[in-house]
Amino acid sequence: MLVSVRSVDEALFAARGGADFIDLKEPNEGALGGLPVATIGAIVAALRAHGIGLPVSATIGDLPMNDLGGILAQVEVVGACGVDYVKVGIERGPGALAVLDALAASNWPVVPVFIADHGLDAVLTAHACTLGFPGLMVDTADKQAGSLFDAVSMAELRAFLAQVRAAGPMAGVAGALRVAHVPLLQSLAPDFAGFRSAVCVADRKTALCPERLAALAALLHGEAVERVAA
Repeated sequence: MLVSVRSVDEALFAARGGADFIDLKEPNEGALGGLPVATIGAIVAALRAHGIGLPVSATIGDLPMNDLGGILAQVEVVGACGVDYVKVGIERGPGALAVLDALAASNWPVVPVFIADHGLDAVLTAHACTLGFPGLMVDTADKQAGSLFDAVSMAELRAFLAQVRAAGPMAGVAGALRVAHVPLLQSLAPDFAGFRSAVCVADRKTALCPERLAALAALLHGEAVERVAA
């Protein structure tokens, strides 16, 4: 259970509420909106100061594939904040292969996130599987257009996960995931599934909700719950 947070308070709340993986992003800035570097560093420091050793990832922001220099520069500054993984959105189309090659040569543990609003590019993901990344992930950009399951078929997702597993990296999924999607997630059994909307008071830009977070954590971890808010 990966939970996306944007502040020290949210990070501590998510860690204590059942999250297995803390992801740092700013939902007001897009699907992979980046937080200020100072905020990323402060969150990492606070988690470690409280004895929380959960893995932490951070996004670099929504940067286009034709801005390779900007992407690599942002990877450097985010990686230097002490996160365990740096997440970089990968859009299908010209430039994506070159970006993947450059990220693989980075000094930081990068997790490419394939933006799949229009499906997955099997050639692109197959290439990424050869580059030694610690993890690969699929997500959506337009959270208002539906969930990952509206954008990508179960067959495509199974193929992606099988491809990644065969290569060795972790495999993750995200994209406006809700409680109703848990059975589908359990069927796919990714290494991790990312949530924000499902554990907020209202939409993904609002505050985290204690009841929703606890209920989702219990459901994903196989614990008994009386009711889970949708």
